[in-house]
Amino acid sequence: MDPQLPIRSLDYTVIFARNMPAMRAFYGTTLGFPLHKTLGSQWLEFRVGSNLLALTERGVIFNDPAPPEGALSLQLAFRVAPSEVATCAATLTKRGVQIMSGPTDQPWGHRTLFFRDPDGNVLEIYAEI
Repeated sequence: MDPQLPIRSLDYTVIFARNMPAMRAFYGTTLGFPLHKTLGSQWLEFRVGSNLLALTERGVIFNDPAPPEGALSLQLAFRVAPSEVATCAATLTKRGVQIMSGPTDQPWGHRTLFFRDPDGNVLEIYAEI
């Protein structure tokens, strides 16, 4: 750790949603993350372990242009136990999520599962193996 920048953890992640209703349904219902807080219709937070995952719309704080449709903006990785990766894949498939890849054992020691949220962000469920 750099003593001039004593950063110890990443505990708050913000996604600038293109389609707030679809993103809220996906993270809240499809992924089942518990709603932590709502600050109006343009800002809400889900609890994901020790992290807060916030969804907001452009223009609330920053008004940068949205990346073009289909352009990769971010990837989020969620860790589970090795035996749970296949269960997650089956559950997501039953909930209408298209699996991009996996479950796959990777040469770097992870079992991975990749899919996208409604805005096209890449999501990964992984386990260390």
